[in-house]
Amino acid sequence: MLGDVLGLTPDEALAYSELVAMPSASVADMATALSTFGTSLGDAHRLLRRLEEHGLASRITGDERRFAAAPPAIALGALLARRQDEVRHAELELNRLEEVYRVSAAGRGPTDVVDVIRGDDAVRHRFEQLQLGARESVDAFVRPPVIVTSSQENSAEDKAVARGVQYRVVVERSMLESQDVTVDEAVEATEAGEEVRFADGVPLKLMVVDRQLALMPLTSSGDVVGALLVRESTLLDALLALFENVWDRATPMLMGTSGLAGDVAQQVDDEDARVLGLMLAGLTDQAVAKQLGTSLRTVQRRVRALMDLAGVETRVQLGWHAATSGWVRPGAAGPPAADDVERDVAASAPMT
Repeated sequence: MLGDVLGLTPDEALAYSELVAMPSASVADMATALSTFGTSLGDAHRLLRRLEEHGLASRITGDERRFAAAPPAIALGALLARRQDEVRHAELELNRLEEVYRVSAAGRGPTDVVDVIRGDDAVRHRFEQLQLGARESVDAFVRPPVIVTSSQENSAEDKAVARGVQYRVVVERSMLESQDVTVDEAVEATEAGEEVRFADGVPLKLMVVDRQLALMPLTSSGDVVGALLVRESTLLDALLALFENVWDRATPMLMGTSGLAGDVAQQVDDEDARVLGLMLAGLTDQAVAKQLGTSLRTVQRRVRALMDLAGVETRVQLGWHAATSGWVRPGAAGPPAADDVERDVAASAPMT
């Protein structure tokens, strides 16, 4: 971590950490301290010289063969100040280029608001680049098939979330049913700070960054042919309005008893709450069992217990009761849509 922040290599950061813990060290002392990492005398000498060049170490007066660590608050403070200056200069240049870009964008014709990105590698690169460059928000529709990268491989998303970018993601329910997206992944994303909702159908694949740029594939098939990059325009406004409409109608995932309200939170366990949450998200009993890695009979038993607790006779009545009778905290889940009710009536397995 020290090296990442201050521009040191991992070996240099490790050597400085070791040197700080010693009154002074010779090349042989440093080689011994780092012997478990396969550090030779030549490596140790090179590392100490590098620390000296960085101002992190100095020679002992009267014995130039020995090195002592510079006080961290002073030495690292200087490195940190240098990096902060570099960041400030980069921000000034970024703001200048942004202004130039805005001026040039104002002169674009109607055909210049959309760029066509061709080829698998180019689309994947732009998909990662947009997320790494996001400052405030990323809004996304996720639907099958997986084209650019899977949720497990999307490291750019993790990095963006870690630095505070707000993600809102609407996932098509069929991805839960096929396990292209798992409950554990949804829980992990939510705990990291993302907002995840589920919809019976998602109209298209889409990613909107900072409400200024949108990326969407040219095809809905599994083959990456290309993608459209949409800049600020009435087309982007339409895509933003579409996202907000689907987002408002989508169902948040009830992840556990923390999403429940009132006495019911003490009357059920986390597994019951997850079963209820997946049911409210529109999954059948079979799909719930598959997601939770349990048997269909176990899921049906838990649903039956929840129905008894609610005093209802059908799975659909349970969904409405849970969503409209104070079981669910505001925003944790919403009542199923009418088409979900019809689908659940047709698709749910009979209780046994």
